[in-house]
Amino acid sequence: MQHNQFEHAVSSIIEKEKRFEPGAYFLVREALDFTVDRLSKASNNEKRHVSGHELLLGFRDYVLQEYGPMGATVLEDWGIRKCHHVGEIVFIFIEHGVFGKQDSDKLDDFGEAYVFEEAFKAPFLAKA
Repeated sequence: MQHNQFEHAVSSIIEKEKRFEPGAYFLVREALDFTVDRLSKASNNEKRHVSGHELLLGFRDYVLQEYGPMGATVLEDWGIRKCHHVGEIVFIFIEHGVFGKQDSDKLDDFGEAYVFEEAFKAPFLAKA
């Protein structure tokens, strides 16, 4: 999906969906791109489906890389407070035709792979 089409899709989504700030949708898309690139490099540039669990791990790594110690604050401000919220955004994208899915994909795939507090704050706390 082209950048302008994606922006239009997000504009359409946020007219109806008020649970998450617009930045949350862009972040999940960026994290998906990051995850796809990482998995492609690991498998000799072979494109494949990304599981919910793989996306959650990529999401965590992308947020830590891009936002560092501010990641937890950004996520909180945009309404992403747990792994399940990432899945909710993915399924909103699916409902609006932005992302595709396999028959086996379900929201439960975005179970709590990690605790946000530990994933996004703990790496930056002073070690005793």
